[in-house]
Amino acid sequence: EVQLQASGGGLVQAGGSLRLSCAASGFTFDDYAIGWFRQAPGKEREGVSCISSSDGSTYYADSVKGRFTVSSDNAKNTVYLQMSSLKPEDTAVYYCAAESLGLYYSGSCHVSFVNYWGQGTLVTVSS
Repeated sequence: EVQLQASGGGLVQAGGSLRLSCAASGFTFDDYAIGWFRQAPGKEREGVSCISSSDGSTYYADSVKGRFTVSSDNAKNTVYLQMSSLKPEDTAVYYCAAESLGLYYSGSCHVSFVNYWGQGTLVTVSS
């Protein structure tokens, strides 16, 4: 059974930090890119950051570049998203997901190409 277990969300003040974790199981971790996607109330789900489990290459949405850092511990099949300098507009439910490497390397960290979704974790940034 494929599982992507996201954790680490919570309430934080603007300017603060949070670290999200995504523990993956039930599939060959090295064959996928693991991504973080978010959905704010009334908005579409969007790609935030992805990392290849094969070579560690990363993608960041422009809105989070310089503030968020994605990393992977392949020994634990776990991906992390370190979020710093958080803004109220970062408030959303954050989902981790697995995307096939072929699509990831073609330039995508996009909801349309996700193979497996995990459950979300809520991040609330207060002003």
